[in-house]
Parts: sequence; C-alpha cells; structure tokens
Amino acid sequence: MALADEFSYYLQHQDELVAKHSGKFVVIKDHKVIGVFDDEITAIRDTAKTHELGSFLVQKCEQGTESHTETFHSRVAFA
Repeated sequence: MALADEFSYYLQHQDELVAKHSGKFVVIKDHKVIGVFDDEITAIRDTAKTHELGSFLVQKCEQGTESHTETFHSRVAFA
C-alpha cells in the first residue's frame, strides 16, 4: 500500500484520531493505526523493528492542515 493511501486514511479519520491521540504521533499501515508514540523518532525506530521502513506512515495528530504535508520519506535509517 502506498504511503499516499495511508495519508488519505489519516485525512479521512483526522477528527477521530485527534480526539483519541491529540499531540501524539500515530503510525498507520494498511489503513490501521498500529502504534501511538510521544515523538516521531521513537515512532519510526520502534515500528522499524517489525515493519520495513517505507511501508508505514508516521503522522502527528493535530487539528487543521498545519500539522501535515504530503511529503513522504522512505528508506531512511536511524542509528
């Protein structure tokens, strides 16, 4: 599934996700939230332990459009 599809899922469910996870970073894969974290780096590192980088979306849950863009990164490694 393309990251653009996961981002579309986030946009479609943004209100309910913000209500549940405001200010947190959600990890979305296959149109499901598979993790919720306090910061983006931890979200990426922890999720990459069980899912291939580039196969999931990390998005901060905030109201409005200021909290997101349509920039997708994949194959990024963190030490």
